Amino acid sequence: MARPSADVHVVRDDDGTIRVTAGPGACSDFTRAVLDVAGAVLAWPVLAAPGLPTAEIHDVERAQQWLWAVYGERTAAAVQACAAGELADVRVPSDLTDLAAVAARLGFGHWAARWWPASHLDGIPALEPDVLGLELAALTHECQQLFDDEGDQPDDCAAELIEDHRAALDPLIRWWQATPPSTATARRLERVLRSVDDAADGAGLDGQELRGLRSAMTRPRADTTPVDPAALFARHGDYALAAGDPLVAGGRLIARGAGTNDWRRYPPGFVDASETAVSWTARALGARRRIEVEVVAHTSAPVAGALLVAEVGVDAGRPSRVPLARRDDVWSGRADLDLPAAGEARSRIEIGVLLPGFDPGPGPDGGADRDAIRALVRRRLATAAQPDTTNSGPHEGTSGPFLAETAAATIDEDY
Repeated sequence: MARPSADVHVVRDDDGTIRVTAGPGACSDFTRAVLDVAGAVLAWPVLAAPGLPTAEIHDVERAQQWLWAVYGERTAAAVQACAAGELADVRVPSDLTDLAAVAARLGFGHWAARWWPASHLDGIPALEPDVLGLELAALTHECQQLFDDEGDQPDDCAAELIEDHRAALDPLIRWWQATPPSTATARRLERVLRSVDDAADGAGLDGQELRGLRSAMTRPRADTTPVDPAALFARHGDYALAAGDPLVAGGRLIARGAGTNDWRRYPPGFVDASETAVSWTARALGARRRIEVEVVAHTSAPVAGALLVAEVGVDAGRPSRVPLARRDDVWSGRADLDLPAAGEARSRIEIGVLLPGFDPGPGPDGGADRDAIRALVRRRLATAAQPDTTNSGPHEGTSGPFLAETAAATIDEDY
């Protein structure tokens, strides 16, 4: 079923790429949800209202299998005409279809897996990765028309997601069975579980958890005592802030401050997402000058053997790197600092954190976008915490809470 939407702009670039633009233009990488699909890349700005994606199409023939189902037949015809050289630049009416709405939700879910700003300091709970992973598997299965068998679409990964996150199936089933059937959450849980069951069956997956899921889907729901989702998916190893001793005892304090916490420079699960998570202190130890850096760690364990570093710049000079080691809830490190002999307190010290080999390099200041993302996430968590009266139609777009958000919204605010 199609619903009216805005026009889209279809343009053929000099290199033959066809672009279908809908909504706002370019935005920073961590404010975009992205999906690799057959013959194209789809993108949505997460800070804008849910809508049609922007498409960058590099293989029109492959893309035609889903273009009409995402944008409508008029857009699909315009793309074909541009590819054939009959048009170079055209605006056409589009339709917001069911597939477009589910694809937007899938894209947002992948964005949340990468960019959700979990922070103890800011009071933003993390999303349970197994719960989010299973909902992404369900959405991927529902979006199969977007993908083909060419093997170049990493987001076509329903079977892999089910295998990686099957540990959450039993808690999800218990949550579903304990939730009143008339609620939006119960309908969302059932939809996810049935889609996961279908996807697993189609992929030939087996195992105790999946057999338990199939059994639960084929027998009447049992009346059970209500459950607390946060308890079902309790996370261990929470923060124990201020667990370590000061890096240096003694010395004369020269300056201290907060560094830059650019989420793009390390993978998720390393650093608390707060703007105040990176702090530094400069001290005088006799004739020496030393910088001490502390970074609040995320609850998730980082990749084994991967160590963050702090990038330290003084007065816009060439930055130097300070290795950081993790102890409990803090990454920390120290190094001698080259400060001018005079006026050292007025020196400008800039510090950021990064993971070598992953870091794309410093980008433009994204502080305003990070603040906007935090505000978005807080609104979503507040909505998820409301009484369960949310309209849960066939396709909610990105606006309806994910199950992982609903579970996170029940976590005590002192998490």
